[in-house]
Amino acid sequence: MSAINDTKFSSAVFLLTGIHGQEDVYLWISIPFCFMYVISIVGNSVILFIIKTDPSLHEPMYIFLSMLAVTDLGLSIATMPTTLGIFLFNSREISLHACFAQLFFIHSLTFIESSVLLLMAFDRFIAISNPLRYASILTPPRIVKMGLVCVLRGVVVVFPLPFLLKRFQYCQANVLSHSYCLHQEVMKMACSDIRVNSIYGLFVTISTVLLDSLLILLSYVMILKTVLSIASHVECVRALSTCVSHLCAVLLFYIPGIGLSVVQRFGNSSSPLLQILMGYIYLLVPLMMNPIVYSLKSKLLRTRIIKAFKKQRVSSSTGSSAGERREVQTGSKAWSNWTGPGEGGQCTG
Repeated sequence: MSAINDTKFSSAVFLLTGIHGQEDVYLWISIPFCFMYVISIVGNSVILFIIKTDPSLHEPMYIFLSMLAVTDLGLSIATMPTTLGIFLFNSREISLHACFAQLFFIHSLTFIESSVLLLMAFDRFIAISNPLRYASILTPPRIVKMGLVCVLRGVVVVFPLPFLLKRFQYCQANVLSHSYCLHQEVMKMACSDIRVNSIYGLFVTISTVLLDSLLILLSYVMILKTVLSIASHVECVRALSTCVSHLCAVLLFYIPGIGLSVVQRFGNSSSPLLQILMGYIYLLVPLMMNPIVYSLKSKLLRTRIIKAFKKQRVSSSTGSSAGERREVQTGSKAWSNWTGPGEGGQCTG
């Protein structure tokens, strides 16, 4: 701990921040955060379970959705310990290595999610523009390869970041403005030249999130062009309705990110509380809303989820009824054994 304020020694820890100035009500603030994490983890787990166990959902669209659910689960697990640790136990300290590991997972999973959203846009484009060849283009082996490319890209571009940060000595104030570690914030704590990190971070953002967003936009321009060429108004609306869930997921992912970038760019003129809230919205709201949006907008998925819960309820009630019948039968048998052949339990001997 003596190294925290030493200007010539690498800082031993960073101090995370929940919501500055609201420390007295952290326990109350933890309630909505716990609620969001529970919805995210349970919702994405349910989607994964339904897709895995229902053969009718083993289609490209739902396989890509399962990739999105896995990514959201990973982001929830990566941020939950430090976020809830602050609000529930006021545990602010995080070591350098733990901080570097957390930012690696947060950034790599964020870039993987951006790639998955691009794959889902490509899926919708193929389904609408070339429906007859949809199954032959998006075969399971090809989908697996596309998923692996997304994972590799997210991991490879983020892999150098912890090593670039590790070479620094940290002599600035070691208090971070969020309850989790991010590269752009940690590098500002260094007392060394951070131009390499800044340039590489900008390159990574442009080559991943910005490129993906432009390709998603291009995909929807081509989808609109295809849909508008359809003569039937009903078919046109039906085709567009299959894109609503994905559009909501894209907006949930990119709008908070753009908002956070704008707030950080003009950080001197915006309140610190706004920056902190935008950071939480950017990282937590998409994780919570994605399973809700897809469950509400996808009729087939919603039907399968309701069917699974009804089946579970019926099996539970059937099991309890069978248990009650066994108890009644056991009790009757014990009573007849106790009463014996005589009337009213009296001995006939």
